[in-house]
Amino acid sequence: MYGAPALPPDYTQLPYVNAAAPRGGAITLGNTGGFDSLNPFVRKGTAPWQLRFFTHETLLGRSWDEPFTLYGLLAESVETDEARTWVEFTLRENAAFSDGSPLTVDDVIFSFELLGTEGHPRYFGLWEQIESIEQTGERSLRITFNAENRELALLAGLRPILSRAQWEGRDFANAPVQDIPLGSGPYTITDYEPGRFVKLARNPDYWGADIPFRTGTHNFDAITLDFYGDASVLFEAFKAGQVSAVREFNAETWDSQYNFPAIDRGEIVKTVVPHEKPSGMTGFVMNTRRAPFDDWRVRDALIQAFNFEYINDTLTGGAQPRITSYFSNSVLGYEPGPASGRVAEFLLPYQDSLPPSTIEGYALPVADGSARNRAGIRAAMQRLTEAGYTAADGVMRRGDGTALEFTILIQKGSTEDIAIAELYSRALERLGITATIESVDDAQYFSRTASFDFDITTFRRALSLSPGNEQKFYWGSEAADQPGSRNLMGARNPAIDGMIDAMLDARNSTDFIAATRALDRVLTAGRYVIPFWSYTEGRIAHVRQMKYPDTFPIYGDGPEWMPEVWWWDEGS
Repeated sequence: MYGAPALPPDYTQLPYVNAAAPRGGAITLGNTGGFDSLNPFVRKGTAPWQLRFFTHETLLGRSWDEPFTLYGLLAESVETDEARTWVEFTLRENAAFSDGSPLTVDDVIFSFELLGTEGHPRYFGLWEQIESIEQTGERSLRITFNAENRELALLAGLRPILSRAQWEGRDFANAPVQDIPLGSGPYTITDYEPGRFVKLARNPDYWGADIPFRTGTHNFDAITLDFYGDASVLFEAFKAGQVSAVREFNAETWDSQYNFPAIDRGEIVKTVVPHEKPSGMTGFVMNTRRAPFDDWRVRDALIQAFNFEYINDTLTGGAQPRITSYFSNSVLGYEPGPASGRVAEFLLPYQDSLPPSTIEGYALPVADGSARNRAGIRAAMQRLTEAGYTAADGVMRRGDGTALEFTILIQKGSTEDIAIAELYSRALERLGITATIESVDDAQYFSRTASFDFDITTFRRALSLSPGNEQKFYWGSEAADQPGSRNLMGARNPAIDGMIDAMLDARNSTDFIAATRALDRVLTAGRYVIPFWSYTEGRIAHVRQMKYPDTFPIYGDGPEWMPEVWWWDEGS
C-alpha cells in the first residue's frame, strides 16, 4: 500500500513459516452453534467461518508480517499505474480448481460480477467502483476503476475466485447446502452433516503446492470442524481429547481452568502468541436506528452505567485491560487529550457534525471497582435527566411516560456474553431500566442482526494495521441501511465518511496514520459501543503433536497462522 514490499521478487517463503514443515496428521477444531450452508460468499445461511480460508483462493495473498502487502497467489504478476486507476493480473499457467479443471481469466471476470451482484454485501462496494474488467491476453485481465482510491488495486487481488462452469445460469445466492462452491484452495470438503461437522482433506493434486507463497503452509492432511452447543461443551470435548486445539479469550479462565490432567502430563500445551495489531472493538453495540439509542446522551448513560472494573474483576480476575478505542494498542489509535496537528486539520471541517468531546478528547469512564459504582450511576442519571428522562416509583420513564426498557440479543452458547449481560442488567435496575436478555440460536441471531432487528447486541470487529475500504462497510453512511452490512450500530455521520475518504486518499503514511486516528476519535466519541476488554495476546491450548514456527508474524494468531502454518509431529 505504501512503499515497496519487504520481500524481493525472488523470495522463496514467507518470513514466519517453516519451509521444512512435514506434511501429515489430522486435527479437529471446534465451533459453537451450527451451520446450514457451505457457501461463505453469500448472505443467506450460516456457513463455517473457516471455509473461505481453506477451500478458496484469491489472485494475491497477504503477508501477515507486513501491514498491507500482497504477493502473487493465483496471479504470477501484477501491474498498475502510478495513480492505481487500473490493475492488470496475469494468472499462473497451472492454476486450477480442485476438480482439476483450469482456472481461467473467464472464471475471474465471472467471479467479480457474480460476487458483486449476488454475493454477500461485503463484495458490493468494490464492484460498484469498477468501470470495466476485460481480458487482455490468454492469461491476463485488466480492471479499470471509476473512483480515485489507491486501495482498490489491492482489494481486487483479494476477491475469491469461483468456477463459472459451476454457477453460470444457477441461483448462486440461494443455492442449497449440498451445492458446495468449487474452489482452488489446498483443501476440499469430503463429508459433512449440517449443524454437526465438516470434514476437509488436503488435495494431493493441489496446483499451488510449490509456489513460494504456499511454502511451508497447509501441512495437515485432514481438518475436521466439529460443532457444539456452547463453549462449555466444546471445552469439555477438548479436555476429553475430541478437539485438537482451542483459542481462549479469557485470561482468568486461561489461568484457572487450564490445569487438568492432560496438561500436567504434557499431552496438552499452552501457547501464548504476541501481536502488534489494533484492539478492534468488542462489546455491546447499540442500534441507533431505534429510539432511545438515537440519542447520544442515552448511549453515554448506558456506557456510564456499565461497571467495567467490577465485571472485569468478576469474570477475568481483572487480568485483561479495557479497550479504549477502536484502534487502541497500535500506532493507529488516537492519542489522549485534545486533537492537534494533522488530526485536528482533518476533523475541523466537520466540527458541526462531530460527537461531543471528539476534538477536546473523550475517554471512557473509570469506576472504583466496587459493585455499586455510585459515580457511574450518578453520571448516568445526569445524562438521562438531560435527555428528558425521569425516575418515579423505581422506573425510568421518557417524557411521554413510557418505561425505558430494551433487550440484549445474544447467541446461545455465548456463555461469557450472557454472564456480562446479567451483571450489567442488575446495574441498570438501579437506574429503573429493564434490560431483558434474549438468547437465540445461530440462524435466528444472524438473520436478526443482518436485518438490524435488535436493540443491543454483541459486537466484535477485528481491525488491522491497514484499514481501508472495509471501513465503509463497517460504519459508513451508505451501509447503515444496507441489509447484511456490518454497520450494526447504524452510524450515519459525514465526519466518519470524511475520515474514511481521507484515509483512503492518503499518499503517505503520515497522512494515513493521522486520518485513522481522526476516524478513531469520531467512532469512540460516538458512543456506539459499550467496550469490553482487549485481547493483547493470543492464547491457544493444543495437543503436543501440533507444532508452529519459531517466528511470529506481527499480526499474531489467526486462521492464516493456526492452522495454516502449523504441522503435525507424531514423535514429539
